[in-house]
Amino acid sequence: MVKIKPFCGVRPPKQYAAEVASRPYDVLNSVEAKAEATERSLLHIIKPEIDFDPIADEHSEEVYNKAVENYKLWKERGWLVKDPEEIYYIYAQTMEGRRQYGLVACCHFEDYLAGRIKKHELTRPDKEEDRMIHVRNQSANIEPVFFAYPAIEQMDKLVERIVSAEPEYDFVAEDGMGHTLWKVESKEDIAAITAIFEQIPALYVADGHHRTAAAARVGAERKAANPNHTGEEEYCYFLAVIFPDDQLRIIDYNRVVKDLNGLSEEEFVAALGEDFVVEKMGKEIYKPNALHNFSMYLAGEWYSLTAREGRFDDSDPIGVLDVTVLSNLVLDKILGIKDLRTDKRIDFVGGIRGLGELSRRVDSGEMKVAFALYPVSMKQLIDIADTGNIMPPKTTWFEPKLRSGVVIHEF
Repeated sequence: MVKIKPFCGVRPPKQYAAEVASRPYDVLNSVEAKAEATERSLLHIIKPEIDFDPIADEHSEEVYNKAVENYKLWKERGWLVKDPEEIYYIYAQTMEGRRQYGLVACCHFEDYLAGRIKKHELTRPDKEEDRMIHVRNQSANIEPVFFAYPAIEQMDKLVERIVSAEPEYDFVAEDGMGHTLWKVESKEDIAAITAIFEQIPALYVADGHHRTAAAARVGAERKAANPNHTGEEEYCYFLAVIFPDDQLRIIDYNRVVKDLNGLSEEEFVAALGEDFVVEKMGKEIYKPNALHNFSMYLAGEWYSLTAREGRFDDSDPIGVLDVTVLSNLVLDKILGIKDLRTDKRIDFVGGIRGLGELSRRVDSGEMKVAFALYPVSMKQLIDIADTGNIMPPKTTWFEPKLRSGVVIHEF
């Protein structure tokens, strides 16, 4: 069973919350971050390379040191303040009228190492190392990870009561996403939440695989350096926002490819016909309508591609995924793209940008063909994690993203 605990959150005073809280480090590049960062923005702490002119190498020692310097400065200036008591928080996100409620809590690194916090993606060693240096240097989890748990009615009811009170924060970010935070200060509620999670066998990493792995490595590192380690030290815990699975929605993660591997457009469409029912849909955007149905944009036209029977394995948690079907039958078989992680001929577009972004990139001449996929379900994600499998790269896109700086955990 998993172990969570309340903590003394470090967070902005109410009047600064909307300005301090920022988008996560990995959804915008350094140039975008520099343009977006206001005076108090957390971007100065999570992307401190923006404070150099010109922008510095984000992996340089001076940048890592600047992150520590800025974090101390934000606390000295009162832009980040530590709560006096160990509590939980409820963090709600609102997007297009839909709201999801997560528990802000600390999770134990041993649960990750033991497989009770389950992953569905591989991590890249360089990105993991980068995040680990930040956590180690700050002795803090500045940004939370995004976890899911199997929904529990008892927890839903408890949250429903807590959020009927006045929130601590309630703001809409510049991207239109709403962010609301409540403090859970009642000792009875804190004890009840801890007890509920003691009955949960596993948590699932939705977003933040690198941050989770980095936090676990720092916990293991501190444990090894402490001969009197008990397992209850604050360094054993890292920051997460944990949502019930039935409130989460995964959106599509699409592909654009630079060329047709030497084929003409007619030859390429003909080759698709071996494994797909191919229908030309015209100039209007066509969106996939079911599992194993894809949309394709080529030469100014949208197509529907429906995988033929026998071309996929619905009994296999990886084989059933449309990213697998597309990779096997189109990207590899026809276009010769073997490794999605390293091949420079392919790029990925989050569904939040809309399918118009796919046609734009093809019409501009930058790309030759685009594919839109039906989104993965939470059930598919959990099935893959439970069976110890790993999803292909760029399979899931969660939206809205957690805002960084709403709450920070120090150890």
